Amino acid sequence: MSTNTQKTPEPEIIQPEAIQPGESTTHFGYKTVREEDKVEMVRGVFNNVASKYDLMNDLMSMGVHRLWKNRLIEKLRPHAGQKLLDVGGGTGDIAFKYLDAGGDDVTVFDINDEMLQVGRDRAIDRGSLTGIQWMQGNAEELPFEDATFDAYTIAFCIRNVTHIDRALREARRVLKPGGHFLCLEFSKVVAPGLGAIYDTYSFSLLPKIGEVVADDRDSYQYLAESIRRFPDQETFKAMIEDAGLDVVNYENLTGGIACIHSAWRT
Repeated sequence: MSTNTQKTPEPEIIQPEAIQPGESTTHFGYKTVREEDKVEMVRGVFNNVASKYDLMNDLMSMGVHRLWKNRLIEKLRPHAGQKLLDVGGGTGDIAFKYLDAGGDDVTVFDINDEMLQVGRDRAIDRGSLTGIQWMQGNAEELPFEDATFDAYTIAFCIRNVTHIDRALREARRVLKPGGHFLCLEFSKVVAPGLGAIYDTYSFSLLPKIGEVVADDRDSYQYLAESIRRFPDQETFKAMIEDAGLDVVNYENLTGGIACIHSAWRT
């Protein structure tokens, strides 16, 4: 398995007066960065955490991400003949659950080659050599024909996309009529009293744990910040509807720490 110990690139914090006319900016956690730089910065984060992806998810979710992913698969209802595109799933977590639950055709698509290498290695280790394809690319520019897939999943990825609206439109484009869109993502806590506890954990403990366990405080700090920058449940639901998907609804998990958004291409 390949590894990469290069630290996450330090983003340039841009002051408002330094922004040039016509220059586009976006957020990288709580920092403002040039839009053109974000893809490489996100790539750097996941290069750093790829070899410890299970550990990362355990730390970010306090150990319950596996249950959330199982719920995603329950809603997907895998079956033979279903063609799935799993975006941002480089390490294969969703793809393997899909195959184990009765699916037989999945394309794993991820921008990060380090993550894909982890997934390929896992596939070999578990003997999953058929029914699964691995491709590298950007969720905003999918290299597939219109109406190619029966289902599209994206888990813990879309908050890292530079232009979420473009990724959502691409999801709709590659889905067949009747195709199912499912997004599992960290979200806004709705359970009374849980928000303060989760904030304390995310910003006081998580980066320290990342520093001690993974020797990478900055990546874990970014991941915590990226969750807080992601739209709340209702706002994201509206974004999915704006992308042209229908029958949009969501299910909060663990008091809203995570959420599954479901929609259909009609």
